[in-house]
Amino acid sequence: MSNERDPLEDIEIDDDRVERGLALLARLEHEQLPLPDAIDRIETVTSDPTVTRTILDRAELHGIIDREDGVIRPKSRLYVRFERDVITKEGDFSCRRCGSGLKTGYFIDLEAGELGPFGSSCIRKVTGRDD
Repeated sequence: MSNERDPLEDIEIDDDRVERGLALLARLEHEQLPLPDAIDRIETVTSDPTVTRTILDRAELHGIIDREDGVIRPKSRLYVRFERDVITKEGDFSCRRCGSGLKTGYFIDLEAGELGPFGSSCIRKVTGRDD
């Protein structure tokens, strides 16, 4: 038996990055999504590969997604509704996805916390409206 620690144990169960990642995966607007595209969305929450793996593992464990052969399939039919779930703020921002400078930032209001800012095209990409 090895005395090595599992790096996933170092991530708190209530880590807000994990919670926001799970909430985002639960609201993907896709029948199926290639794993790299899912990771692209998760990277709006964290760029830490250990946290990304934790999000994917927990999403599968909690029945949020099915994962097989490099494809994820969201099980929920809850989607981000722009009229209700996206908040617009004016200011000086950098897009969380692409890094572009923004005067208008779009934020996704998830139960687990706010995610963003995003530009107008990146918010559509993150939510699955544009591929």
